Amino acid sequence: MMPHRHRRRLMAGVVAVAALGLVGSQAYAAAGTTAPRPWGAHHQADIGRQHSRLVRSGHPMTALKPGARPGGDDDGSDETENSAEATAQFTEARTAPGVVAPGAYGAAWQQLRSMGHTAGDWGHVTKKVYDSDDPRYRDVNSNSSGGAGHVTGRITGIAADDQGYVYAGGANGGVFRSRTGNGHWQPIADKLPSLSTGTLALDHAHQLWYATGESNTGATAFVGTGVYVLKDPRHGTFQPGGRVGGAELESTVIHALRFAGDTVWAATSRGVWSHSATELSGPWKLEFAPNPAYLPGGSKASDPAAPYKNIANDIAVDPKDPSKVLLAVGWRGGDSYNGLYAKRNDGWQRVAGLGDLPSDSTDVGNMTFAAAADGSRLYAIDQSPTQTTANPDSGLKGVYVAKSGSPFGPWTQIADYQKLRGSGSALQTAGYMPGVQSWYNQFLQVDPADPDHVYLGLEEVFETKNGGTSWTVPGPYWNFPFPCWSIDPSKRTGDCSPTTHSDQHAVAVGSYHGRSWIYVGNDGGIYRRPLKGAVDSGGHAKDWQSLADGTIDTLQYYSVGVGRDRTYGGVTVTGGLQDNGQSILRGRDRVMGSDFGGDGADTITDPANGCNTAQEYVYLDMWVTQDCGVNNGAWSTDPTKATEYEIAPPDKDLAGKGARFIAPLAADAKDPDTWIAGGRHVWVQTKGYAIRSGSEWKSAYDLGDGHLATAVAASGGRVYVGWCGPCDSQGFTRGIAVGNAGGTSRTESGGGTGWHQLDLPVSGAIPNRYLSGFEVDPADADHVYLAVNGFSRKWTEGPGAGVGHVFESKDGGDHWTDISANLPDVPANTVKLLPNGGLTLGTDLAVFYRAPGAGRWQVLGRGLPTTAVMELRLGPDDELYAATHGRGIRSFGIRSLGARRH
Repeated sequence: MMPHRHRRRLMAGVVAVAALGLVGSQAYAAAGTTAPRPWGAHHQADIGRQHSRLVRSGHPMTALKPGARPGGDDDGSDETENSAEATAQFTEARTAPGVVAPGAYGAAWQQLRSMGHTAGDWGHVTKKVYDSDDPRYRDVNSNSSGGAGHVTGRITGIAADDQGYVYAGGANGGVFRSRTGNGHWQPIADKLPSLSTGTLALDHAHQLWYATGESNTGATAFVGTGVYVLKDPRHGTFQPGGRVGGAELESTVIHALRFAGDTVWAATSRGVWSHSATELSGPWKLEFAPNPAYLPGGSKASDPAAPYKNIANDIAVDPKDPSKVLLAVGWRGGDSYNGLYAKRNDGWQRVAGLGDLPSDSTDVGNMTFAAAADGSRLYAIDQSPTQTTANPDSGLKGVYVAKSGSPFGPWTQIADYQKLRGSGSALQTAGYMPGVQSWYNQFLQVDPADPDHVYLGLEEVFETKNGGTSWTVPGPYWNFPFPCWSIDPSKRTGDCSPTTHSDQHAVAVGSYHGRSWIYVGNDGGIYRRPLKGAVDSGGHAKDWQSLADGTIDTLQYYSVGVGRDRTYGGVTVTGGLQDNGQSILRGRDRVMGSDFGGDGADTITDPANGCNTAQEYVYLDMWVTQDCGVNNGAWSTDPTKATEYEIAPPDKDLAGKGARFIAPLAADAKDPDTWIAGGRHVWVQTKGYAIRSGSEWKSAYDLGDGHLATAVAASGGRVYVGWCGPCDSQGFTRGIAVGNAGGTSRTESGGGTGWHQLDLPVSGAIPNRYLSGFEVDPADADHVYLAVNGFSRKWTEGPGAGVGHVFESKDGGDHWTDISANLPDVPANTVKLLPNGGLTLGTDLAVFYRAPGAGRWQVLGRGLPTTAVMELRLGPDDELYAATHGRGIRSFGIRSLGARRH
């Protein structure tokens, strides 16, 4: 879900040497480290200290309160909550000013199917291996050499059989099939209305069950459209008609599917449901919802806390008696309904006294179960809301086993975070130890042939071969802390063995030709190793294999930049990614590299020279390079050889109050050296890619206390800025500020001077929803288009939700016209004007096109998967590039529309 932002950068680590005038790598070299690590490695220690300081000082951790945004009034100040904040902000853009009713996405998808298409097909730009350890890019702000190797986007569901077939579900990328468990993937769910993966499961009849709605405790990140079944997963593809039941599970998040005899159980964000596993028609049955008044149709359904009031995390079934079921229910931040429940006298009641397994509402948070194949063992992980709030090091309460195999115990604790820390973990820093994100990172898998052999996923991959007496860490977070690591570009990750990407979500055991494999899914894709593989002296695996071979692309882009490749010809394509840094694909490349690490966000790229790139981490933490970030690591011994520079505007230092998690950036369409960055302030700098310090930004306008920019655009000095604040459903407010890049100078178009806020009443022409993107007509700065996120009032229970998703103004924003016409009612993220006067709109379902002079919209081309399009960008090669949040970067030739650059 969520994720992330995380921790792959240092927010304040250079403060101690700032007086020397040094930044980035120079700061670390000056600090005298004997073996300098990339910036991301230092960042983790820094945020651990920050996390520890906040918790020990009594920070309220309002992120953990039901209905509150992660981070609360101080969001962003504790980056261990970045995963939650990323999801919260992504969600609120789609739900504010209220709560979205079930069926919204399904209705939009049905309308989409009835629309016509333009000529032309989408190309797949990023259908290539993405090497996060590419030795070409070892500058100070790259994570290259960390050991994760080939990566793709977050994998949140895995299923595997004994014939070599493996199925992987992307967070918002759908399901892929490998016929030998060794890559060579094929998409098999692209015809469904939702590609958001909750979980995957194979039943006893070898049918593949696909639960949509990404499984996390963020409640509403990318909700799904229910559960689908594929009867012949080895050969078939999922179809909309394969949905189980009716619309009962639409617009939910599904955490787990569990089978008990002929019944399938579903743990969802709206309680626990059941259905026949053999007869797929008929509705799902609601088994238990702790707070039914908050369900759709209930008396409190419109309450902002409603999405957090009925979260179910997992279900455990007694192998000897399938009628005995234990429910793990609760919001990760704690609520009075959190706990374990069992059926007693035809009703569900709390259960306690099961041994060591927590049952109190203060200690039952995100919980996962895993059973041995022979029924002799049942294991559990528990994240404690109380510990998450009070302990800066970890929220993990423990790992437990019931040696009876029964969910009713007795349970014995077999690990806590300190035991796991001492087992070879890379997470040794106070404030950042194993389980610090256990509300987000969890999996458990028991070896089918050995009930004492267990794999545990948190931020890292752990393994025990003796039922929990001792543990190893076959998949450490990264290799930077270990003596075997070096930045040497002739080696992948020094003398260390490759590891997995961090942040574990999914797991399965499969076999092929008699050999068994463990498959793990995380924020960097899917990896495998022999089930009983080899480890080094530190307990780290020597045999991980990434299955991100370029045929599975679940990359979650926030942005895309395109510029001419002056070295190799063609174009350089780059983009910011959820937890996979900034990818770069140059003109002749067959493999993508990563020139910036961590979370990539917005980006600015020079159309005339693709090696000129500015990249945002999160919260306006910006960096710039003028050589594509090419570096052999020489900066680690000679600081002057670093070519990546931190240029963050001052809002970055306001602990999350100064900017959104993904803050908007833009270069002036007519002056590429003038850049706009939006936080609380509207920041302007005029040195282009030659900027070297954050002090070179100037504040052009203060949006006001609590107001944060959501979209920016500029042309000829005229600047448009959309903002929100508060940004969630509790008092949501939005606005538009218009002014000049110079603050008081006149614009090219001769408009007025200075800055002003547009008059946007709650019930005015512009809906009271999240403003996600502008496009300014290059011929007239008063002519501007606006993309609006969220759903119209038919689906949104909130004040001023209004109607429409794309608006046009011809007088600088004083008056607006809704030009949505026949568009589906679905969140819109980005709008782009083509050279022929046609207009394109990127949404959560598709890209749409309105021809010049036309009033109605068409679907743009064919071949674009049903996933969110976050940004549209015109390249210098007459291609329109789409950054999708789940299926990589795609491109469309605008010449087929009669549109091309002149």
